[in-house]
Amino acid sequence: QVQLVESGGGLVQGGGSLRLSCAASARAFSSYAMGWFRQGPGKEREFVAAISRSGGTTYYADSVKGRFTISRDNAKNTVYLQMNSLKPEDTAVYYCAAQTTGFGPGYEYDYWGQGTQVTVSS
Repeated sequence: QVQLVESGGGLVQGGGSLRLSCAASARAFSSYAMGWFRQGPGKEREFVAAISRSGGTTYYADSVKGRFTISRDNAKNTVYLQMNSLKPEDTAVYYCAAQTTGFGPGYEYDYWGQGTQVTVSS
């Protein structure tokens, strides 16, 4: 069982930056691929970014490529999402998730956090 707790959300002006963190209570954190997702008001949940177990491979949604960076620190059981040049359309609840098997599209995420709200004002 893995528990994930997100933090770092808040209110920011357009063009600003935020850094989200996701702390995992897992014995072998490095055995999980990790991802960030978001759900905006009235929208379906969508993929944002993913990172492999070693941190050597990352994927991004086209909408955030070049602005967001996913990273992980396996010694701290934590995955991060650095968000720069934020836009009002980035407003959403952001969730981190852990992937037990495989990596990337086509594989299920098995564990989810509660989410953290990010609001970007225009």
